Amino acid sequence: MKMNPFAPSDFGPDSISVQVSELLVATADNTDEGIDRSIGEVLKLLRERMGMDVVFVSEFVNGERVFRKVDQAPGVKVIAEGEGAPLEQSWCQRVVDGRLPQYIADAKKEPAAAPLLKELPYPIGTHLSTPLVLGNGEVYGTLCCFSFEPNGHVSFEDLTRLKLTAKLAAQRLESRRQAQASAPAPARRAAGGVPDWQLKPK
Repeated sequence: MKMNPFAPSDFGPDSISVQVSELLVATADNTDEGIDRSIGEVLKLLRERMGMDVVFVSEFVNGERVFRKVDQAPGVKVIAEGEGAPLEQSWCQRVVDGRLPQYIADAKKEPAAAPLLKELPYPIGTHLSTPLVLGNGEVYGTLCCFSFEPNGHVSFEDLTRLKLTAKLAAQRLESRRQAQASAPAPARRAAGGVPDWQLKPK
């Protein structure tokens, strides 16, 4: 397999980091459907390889955290694509502004996270989250994953992989924005003038 230039050099060709890079960089389709498909495949890969229960991409929109793409373990249905909730109350915003760490091995033992667990309709054991930042510095949202129980197989190194994934996903969003900006005026009007990735709930 040809090594992707965006992949860290200390991972072998079969590593999750290289597979993520291949899915998000080598795929040339920058349509909403193409981005939806490639990011969906990456989320499934991350969840399965890390042994997590839920992984998702969120977008911050008008004071809300909206789930744009979600992958959950078989039989798990705790969140749904298109759902939104007040941003300020979300773990995503707390990670972005530093109130919560990006890597939480056991939420019950994390002083900043433990009091928040009683407010959730589902348990959280291990939680990883990283901002998804566009080229202009705008925080699009977050890439997050969590398990219902503490996951001893997940380490701080997995956060590094999550950050790589978020960086590459942001590049896909930027490519989509640039494609729309360079499109003829009628095409931009047909797209509603919205430069960002818009995923439709299933």
